[in-house]
This record gives sequence, C-alpha cells and structure tokens, in this order.
Amino acid sequence: MGFALKKPADAVGSATPAILIGLFVAFGGVLFGYDTGTISGILAMKKWREMFSTGYTNPKDHLPDITASQSSMIVSLLSAGTFFGALFAAYIADKFGRRLAMIMNTFVFCFGVILQVAATSIPLFVAGRFFAGLGVGLLSATIPLYQSETAPKWIRGVIVGAYQLAITLGLLLAAIVNNATKDRTDTGCYRIPVAVQFAWAIILVVGMIILPETPRFLIKKDRYEDATKALARLRRLDVNDPSIIEELAEVQANHEYELSLGKASYLEIVRGSIGKRLATGCGIQALQQLAGVNFIFYYGTTFFQNSGIQNSFIITLITNIINVISTFPGLYMVEKWGRRPLLMFGAVGMCVCQLIVAIVGTATSSDVSNKVLIAFVCIYIFFFASSWGPVAWVVTGELFPLKARAKCLSITTATNWLLNWAIAYATPYMVNEGPGNANLQSKVFFIWGGFCCICAVFVYTCIYETKGLSLEQVDELYAKVPRAWQSVGWVPSVHFTDVRDVAGDSKDAANLADLETSANEKRDGEHATHYEGVTAKADV
Repeated sequence: MGFALKKPADAVGSATPAILIGLFVAFGGVLFGYDTGTISGILAMKKWREMFSTGYTNPKDHLPDITASQSSMIVSLLSAGTFFGALFAAYIADKFGRRLAMIMNTFVFCFGVILQVAATSIPLFVAGRFFAGLGVGLLSATIPLYQSETAPKWIRGVIVGAYQLAITLGLLLAAIVNNATKDRTDTGCYRIPVAVQFAWAIILVVGMIILPETPRFLIKKDRYEDATKALARLRRLDVNDPSIIEELAEVQANHEYELSLGKASYLEIVRGSIGKRLATGCGIQALQQLAGVNFIFYYGTTFFQNSGIQNSFIITLITNIINVISTFPGLYMVEKWGRRPLLMFGAVGMCVCQLIVAIVGTATSSDVSNKVLIAFVCIYIFFFASSWGPVAWVVTGELFPLKARAKCLSITTATNWLLNWAIAYATPYMVNEGPGNANLQSKVFFIWGGFCCICAVFVYTCIYETKGLSLEQVDELYAKVPRAWQSVGWVPSVHFTDVRDVAGDSKDAANLADLETSANEKRDGEHATHYEGVTAKADV
C-alpha cells in the first residue's frame, strides 16, 4: 500500500483544485476554535473579572469576581447560539447555496464580535457571545457540507478532517493571544483577543467570494450546466470531458433514485435508512462532546489553577500545541486505517487516560501527582485530536443522501452544540466548591472516562466503514449492509444510471438489490439481443 496517500488510477483529472478549495474552506474552523478558546483565558484574567463583577468577592483572594452561575452563563451562551445556528443552517444552505451561506454566516458572527468588543458589562458581553455562537453554528454545519460535496472520494477524509485541524489552530491562536494580553491592566486584556476574530472573518469571506458552488447542490437545484462548469473547475478538465459527464450523471441518477423513495421532509428523515444514519450522526457528535475535551479547553486554565498547578496559562498553551500537532496523524490515518479502526483506537486511549487522571487527581495531591495529571491530560488530547476530533466531522459529512444532506448535517451539528452547551453550563456546578456545587474536582474525569468506554461500543455497533467510497456509494452501502461490523471490506457494485433506467418500470423502487438485479438482467438481455442480431447478419 505504501506510506503516502496516492491518487487512485481510476481518478481522472487533477485533484489539486478540489483539495486546495477544501482546505481553504476548513479555515472557517479557526473562527470556531478561536472563539471557543478565547473565553477560557478571559475568564481567568484578573482585570476582566474585576471589571465584569456584579458585587461578588472571591473568598480565596478577596478580589471582585464573577460567580459560578455567571461563568456558566457566559461560556454556555455561545453554545446556545451555535445550537440554533446549526439548526438554521440547513434552510440557508439549501436556499442560497453552500458558498453564499458561508458568507452570510460570517457576517452574523461578526455582529456578535462587535457586541463583545463594545461590552463593559455582562449583559452586552453575553449577547455578543450568543450572536457569535449563532454565526459559528451556521458555519459549523455548512463547512463540512461544502467540503464533502467537493472533495475527491480518495482524500475526502483528510479534507473534511482538516476542519478539526483548523479548530485546533484557532484554539492555539486563542491561547497565544490570551497569554500575551492576560497581564494588561486595561480593557485591551479582553478586547484585543476578541477583536482579532475580525481578521479570520475577512479572510474567509474574501475566499468564498471567488470559490465555486458545489456541483451536488447545483444538481439538487436542476442547474446541470452550472454543475458541469463547477465540477470541471474542481477537476481541472474541459466541461465536455466524458469523465465529467459520467460523474455528474451518476450523482443525478442517485439523487433521482433517492427522491423516488420519498421527499426529504423533517418527518421523512427520521425514518428508514436515513433515520438510522441520522441517529448514527447524532450519536457520534454527542459522544465527541461527552468524551470531555471541551472541559479542558473551556475550563482548563481555571481547573489547573484550582489544582495547585503554577503557570496555568502556559499549561493551557502546551495542551493547545499538542492538540494541533496530534491532529496531523489523524488526518493521515483516517484514509490509511479507515474510520472504524481510528475511532476505536481513540476511544480506548481516551478512556484509559481519563481514568488515570481521575484516580491520580482524587487519590493524591503533590507536585508529582500534578505532573502525572498534566501528562495524561496531554496524552488524552493526543488520542482525541488524532481520532474523535476530526473523524466525527468526516463521518457525518459522508452519511447522508443529497436530498437530505443539509437538514441531517444541521441536526447532527446541533446535537454537538447541544451537548457542548450542556457541558459548558453544568461543569462549574460539577467541579467547583461552594453551596449547591458538587465539588467533584478531578473526580469529573470518571464521568468522561465512562463515556469514552461507551464510545468504543458505539463504534463497533454503529459506525459503517466508508473509506474510499463516493457519497453515492455510501447510499448503496446502507441499502445493502444491515450491520455496521459487516461493512468492513464491502465493495460497491451499483451504477445508479443503470438503476434509474429500470426504476421507472419497477413498482418496488425501494429495494436497491432487486433494482440492481433487474438492471443487470436488462443489460445482459440487450447484449444477448445484440449478439443474436450480429450472428443473424453474419449468417445472411
């Protein structure tokens, strides 16, 4: 097989334009990661806590501070905004297209950033967090949608996974900027980190103005000529090239077959094969959050401080660097190992690390135990960043048929954000001391470790192996393979252009295997008729 990811012999044209476009679009993840990472440092800044305090005094240092409930609200309102943004993303992406949707989404995000920069008290700051979250949620559902619909199948996992890499880069940039401004004694301590986000937004909007729309969206809107031009641009081929015509014909035939099974209303997508896939997508996105990674990035700085670890800002910076570096092997292995093995590897590794952190943090308290705690938090981040971080986005981007892709991706992404919000809201009450709080401290890692164990079971029973398949072949996979563990090594055999030809004559269009058999019989019959005709002419 070799070490490098090689373009298959049957892949025509150049993959370079599609790869570069997909990687650029992944840059939108920087907005997500940076906005997420910024708040962790801001909440730990002395000047910000004093300025936004509403009368509460921290009993440890007797300085003005915000309460656990205020901290919870400030962090979680971003996630609440992203939840609603992800749900609205389907309508915008299907109405205006994937490309224009991302431009509109970015302007919503910028409005939230303006409110945060202008804020000098909690209400306006929280409103800014909500609208920024709304924009992030819209983008987080649309970016993997655009990537999956434009990427070549042999490297689609790398391209969609690069979205997670961009998220980690955003987290790292936030940690660097926070570390640079944390000791300022003016409002620049938080306004500078927040305002930097305008730069990321400008880069994304300028790029999206010149990029093409996805061919699959154009097929969905019956704009075949525009789809041909877009695909030709992505493959760097002439619009009349036979491979372009053949690929689009297969996409269109698959779309028509799926429409023959029913429309893509919200009621329809929770039934049958699409409902099964939707449950899988929601499950993997929920478990990605329940694995506990955002506990580290939302409250890591504060948690390390409360654990008696010095230089908590530096530790947070280190964990973010590890998060970025560890994503690269995941992007490589998602195409070499496949989705199922990599997710299983990550689930087991995360589980072991979380339980060690929980045991060490609960049983001992010393400099040595603090070092062990930091070490295994870093190893945990490696396992997450190389597996569940990028692959959850890859899997959800591949699961759904064209007619329902935008709706289903918006729901799976909203599930991610719903759990993100729940964790962000509940964590201060779970971890911190004080009346009404559980004061779990390091014991909270027992909870994350338990969910990581569930992740392993979920992968084995629910995740289909989709490595190397086109989005249309994934539809065939779910139509033919009843169990996830039976999907390994499966080889597609259907051409939807053939199926379309016989589907109109069949009264049972729902059974893909029967339609394939009918298509093969029709083709064999045509070959036999042709052969008999040639033989008869020869006899004459």
